[in-house]
Amino acid sequence: MSKIADVFSDFQKYIDAEQDKRDEIRLVVKELEQSARDILSILQIVHTPEGLKDIPEICQKARQHLKVVQVQYVALAEKVPVGEYYRFNDHWRFVTQRLAYLSAFIVFLECETLLTRESCADMLGVKVIKEDGFHMDLDDYLSAALYLATELARLAVNSVIAGDYSRPLRISSFVGQLSNAFRLLNLKNDSLRKRFDALKYDVKKVEEVVYDLSIRGLKSPNT
Repeated sequence: MSKIADVFSDFQKYIDAEQDKRDEIRLVVKELEQSARDILSILQIVHTPEGLKDIPEICQKARQHLKVVQVQYVALAEKVPVGEYYRFNDHWRFVTQRLAYLSAFIVFLECETLLTRESCADMLGVKVIKEDGFHMDLDDYLSAALYLATELARLAVNSVIAGDYSRPLRISSFVGQLSNAFRLLNLKNDSLRKRFDALKYDVKKVEEVVYDLSIRGLKSPNT
């Protein structure tokens, strides 16, 4: 009986050590979540008439917070044991998707292009290839692109309210191209498939904004 107790005593040491490791990881993830909230708060200003006029300044301010995020990811990477990324990545998966989408939103606001996976990883201070170290999964990048579409659908509506009638047309073109690109993928991830279903509604929402502009005579014939 004592031998059995000794075996289970070793199990408890393993459980305690794992819990301590997860607690350490959660602390860093909480800091990342706070950074994500800070960046989101800054970027939400673009949904106001005043914010649409100050996009370069808003994006620059958000980028400053991303420098903090890069430091936080370095700290997180140090907490994750070598070769055990997928054992713990459920802790940071969502916040990574959120920060990736916020990075993509910044880039769209700046130049109205889609942020590449490589550039997104660089903005966050992580790797793209898992063999290189702490990295951003492809599914996380794809999720970010889908979250971006939802944000842009909202921006299209608020742009009209602010009197900016050309931006929704450009957003419509971008979201349409994004939707077509996703149709090329055979998505295996259930969460991604559900998010892709939501993309269809985002496309429809933007198309309705553009249609409304057209019937009101606010859509330029050259656009």
